[in-house]
Amino acid sequence: MENGAVYAPTTEEAPGPARGARSGLTAFFSTGRLQWYGRALKGLQLLLSLLAFICEEVVSQCTMCGGLYFFEFVSCSAFLLSLLILIVYCTPVYDRVDAEKVKLSDFYITLGTGVVFLLASIIFTTTHDRTSAETAAVVFGFLASLMFLLDFAIMLHGKHRETQLRKPEVTTRAEALTEPLNT
Repeated sequence: MENGAVYAPTTEEAPGPARGARSGLTAFFSTGRLQWYGRALKGLQLLLSLLAFICEEVVSQCTMCGGLYFFEFVSCSAFLLSLLILIVYCTPVYDRVDAEKVKLSDFYITLGTGVVFLLASIIFTTTHDRTSAETAAVVFGFLASLMFLLDFAIMLHGKHRETQLRKPEVTTRAEALTEPLNT
């Protein structure tokens, strides 16, 4: 026997370049993990927090700058956190991490960001100098915090509905509790 007859190749040839509708970078992005309203809310959170940050950065002078600096920190952090969560949901990273941990992280990050963004918007409202850039930043801040809190409320409602579906009916018979186990 020749070596060719006994041994077969053990590796397959590398597949050619991907062809079709999803090739290149688009093959790595998937928006199917979030429902349409989840995608819309995440996109609005991202956009509104970015607009709030940009409007705040346009402010050239302030008299009471503490509220401005806090709003700057919160709006930038909200933008980066919402971008991070959106990237995790839309890339293969989601498949490598436990889905329940991603959803739980999203739940708490959305709650924390919404509450702190609302607080920062209220503080900035009381300390700003009434310029148009500051007013626009405050409006975008309130809208962004509303989107975060709305997303949290929807996730909370989904968790509540999920626990109601999982809860089994508890029906116990009184005579089953008094019967001996070994009969």
